[in-house]
Formats: sequence, C-alpha cells, structure tokens
Amino acid sequence: MILHIRAAADWPAEEIHPLDGEAFVHCSDPGTVHLPANRLFAGRTDLLLLAVDPARLGVALRWEPGSPPIPGGPWFPHVYGPIPASAVVAVHAFPPGPDGLFELPEALAQR
Repeated sequence: MILHIRAAADWPAEEIHPLDGEAFVHCSDPGTVHLPANRLFAGRTDLLLLAVDPARLGVALRWEPGSPPIPGGPWFPHVYGPIPASAVVAVHAFPPGPDGLFELPEALAQR
C-alpha cells in the first residue's frame, strides 16, 4: 500500500493527476507520510490520506529520492500517470495532532 495526501475538497475524483509541471503524483509509504505532511501541509486541517493499491494503478510506480533529495534519506513512491479512483482502497481523515504535527493514523498503524 502507498499513501497520497489529498485535500478533502478534492476527493472523490475520477482520477488523481500529477500537479502542474510535475511528471508524477507524489505518494508516501506508512513510515514516511509524516515527512511531507509536516513539511508541506503544516497547519492544514482539511486533509485526507488515501490508501492506494499499487497493483491497481495501471501506470508506472517508481521509488525515488524525495524532492529535494536528502542524502541517505528515504525514497518515496512516485506514480507516473493518473491514479484511478478504483486504485484507492481506503480513505482516512488526516488531521494534525494537538502539537500541529502529522502522524500516521492509528487505523493504518495497526495494519
């Protein structure tokens, strides 16, 4: 399973497309999703975490360094093409904690 952070207002959708100027849709895994969440979405309370089944993508999935790359840092799953809604197998609320930081939702941590 890979994870994609999405604004609640932008879901549901037929497909998730790469951001303008990007070649891929940014995703994470359960162990790294807090990194982009805290760096890019600090203070946001309107987020969802979409669980995506890579076997249902129908497009290339590549594990690559983050952007910007961190020497020796984690790699992230990048989906090269749109993610079809049928690949999304679960949707979770993704609010920050009381300290404003994001953590993997408990429902996903127990898997």
